[in-house]
Amino acid sequence: MIPLRLPAAIEAERPFVTRIEDAGARPAGKRRFQSWIVGDDVFGLALAGDQGLFTIDGIQASQVVGDVLLVDPIRQQAERLIRADSLHNTLLVTERCDQLCQMCSQPPKKTHEDRFELLRQASLLAPEGATLGITGGEPTLYKNELFDLIEITLGERPDMSFHVLSNGQHFEQHDVGRLRNPAFARVTWGIPLYSSAASEHDAIVGKPGAFERLHQSFGRLVEAGARVELRTVVLSSNAFELPALAKHIVWRLPFIGSWSVMQLENIGFAKNRWSKLFFDHRANFTPIAEALDRASLHALQARLFNFPLCTVPPAYRSYAVRSISDWKQKYVAACDDCSLKPRCAGFFEWHSGEHANAWVRPE
Repeated sequence: MIPLRLPAAIEAERPFVTRIEDAGARPAGKRRFQSWIVGDDVFGLALAGDQGLFTIDGIQASQVVGDVLLVDPIRQQAERLIRADSLHNTLLVTERCDQLCQMCSQPPKKTHEDRFELLRQASLLAPEGATLGITGGEPTLYKNELFDLIEITLGERPDMSFHVLSNGQHFEQHDVGRLRNPAFARVTWGIPLYSSAASEHDAIVGKPGAFERLHQSFGRLVEAGARVELRTVVLSSNAFELPALAKHIVWRLPFIGSWSVMQLENIGFAKNRWSKLFFDHRANFTPIAEALDRASLHALQARLFNFPLCTVPPAYRSYAVRSISDWKQKYVAACDDCSLKPRCAGFFEWHSGEHANAWVRPE
């Protein structure tokens, strides 16, 4: 597992954002939002920049040059917000949420720490052509701040784009005009829909009326010309309804750009509910296959996320993508000699090794 938060000793008094540069590239004078490596040994790094000196433990220069860090003297840590060599960089904007999903991988908190200004600074330092994820909690609980972050960043960095995870509960009619801003043409909204039945969707997200409110938001998003990726986590309670959901999407939501069908992540609320929530698609792939077939028939781009390739019938493996972020991806011992491994999503770092080794069928 790639560490994203590292212990640090910091001279500054307030949190700040900085990009790590090699000492050999240091120009004369100070540069805003940049820090240079001035010491490197087996224990970690010493760095200097416009915010003074700080040290980071447990990492080497080759691992962090080009990374954008949020350095926090209060927590005495350096958070790797944007890793220069990764395609999986995501900004956590809040841990508050107004839903309580049965399988939530990051259970919500009641408090909010406003980091929007720091995250905006970090976004502007991202590598050329970067796509940054934005997640929560629920980012649109702070909609104005979120929209500002997107508009300011993409106004200055037209080479970039954002992928925002949202429950889709907070788009209003008065947002349509703002969402037509050219900056939002480079934003994809990843929004979950778990069933074509309102009662089932509402039960999964723990919020009465969520299904109806979500479809109101879809109307506003399509009016604004927004790009939407629909997301469905496969559970024991909704797996056999996937064909009906596919029909619902192609007929009622034809503007959807793509549909990501996702296997369950064994963390957060799902960890202690695994036996109740997990649907073993290897034992019965039929409802997923029927849903994919319907999507394909209507030219809806569908993908399988978090599905190890060897657990998917060969005819449907082209749908399965390497979806798990590099910092939390793993393969188990049974995968070592599998010919499918280079193309396989593998497992989340916290997935039970015992379950994974027993489940896979290496080829």
